[in-house]
Amino acid sequence: MSNNLEHSFVTELERHQNIVHKVCRIYTSNKDQHNDLFQEITIQLWKAYPKFRGDSKFSTWMYRVALNTAITLYRKSKRRVKTQDYESVVFKITSEDYDDTEEEQLKIMYKAIKQLSDIEKALIFLYLEDKNYREIAETIGITEVNARVKMNRIKTKLKKILNP
Repeated sequence: MSNNLEHSFVTELERHQNIVHKVCRIYTSNKDQHNDLFQEITIQLWKAYPKFRGDSKFSTWMYRVALNTAITLYRKSKRRVKTQDYESVVFKITSEDYDDTEEEQLKIMYKAIKQLSDIEKALIFLYLEDKNYREIAETIGITEVNARVKMNRIKTKLKKILNP
């Protein structure tokens, strides 16, 4: 692939890598799994990047690829998450260490979110990222009305989990 394409991909990924870290945080439970998932999402983003048409913002497209990769691997993880060899990838990306020492409330919230279904996790994640219902619907591939209904149900479910 051209160096120009590679450079633009690395620039965009480095600028938006916290999106991937947040997805990894929701779908993994330890640092090794987090790193493996980050690596796999990065590889899937790179593979799909030449097909990115720019119809949506790069970050919206990145959410979709990251969430789809995480959900697919999460469902397969009943066996074992298999990743590709990272060293075989041509480009190198500087990665910031993800700070796991969040406040106690954030830990409680993540613990509650982990009890949700895959689609519910994706919806609440995008909601917490301040995405509007139109963006959530576009990213997940559902209608805007369906996104609103599901989000209201998730809020009720989380209230029950957090305040039994």
